[in-house]
Amino acid sequence: MKPVVRKTLLPGFLLVLLALQSNFGNADTRLFGDVELHYSVVNSTFVDPAIAGRYGIVRAKDRAFLNLALRRQLPEGGDVAITAKFEGRTWDLLQNQFLNFREIREGEAIYYIADFEFSNGEIRFFDITLLPEGAEQSDQFRFQHKVYED
Repeated sequence: MKPVVRKTLLPGFLLVLLALQSNFGNADTRLFGDVELHYSVVNSTFVDPAIAGRYGIVRAKDRAFLNLALRRQLPEGGDVAITAKFEGRTWDLLQNQFLNFREIREGEAIYYIADFEFSNGEIRFFDITLLPEGAEQSDQFRFQHKVYED
């Protein structure tokens, strides 16, 4: 199934904190059937040190993380956060890094983050496979993002 791309605001406590700390509130969204994937790339130095410590985020000018969250659309309307299994990698012209996703729960919100290193001003390519809870087969998506130090 080909995903649909649109802009939206991510729900949840973690992103609200990130938005307050970094003026970062918009994320990309892709739809896979009734599952909505929200994803964003965040420079680790944008995160307040206390928040970074709480979630095990390494703050450095050459470190960023990919933040993923899934929501399933309910037949009666609305949506609910769901769990998933993620695998992925990020690369540029010189290096390839496998992403190690960690699950974060904040109330009813569920996030998955994976950190990576980068060089200032480079374009990072991402290749992610996701298997949402209850799904019989995985989906894959790719995107690119230009990253900058601070």
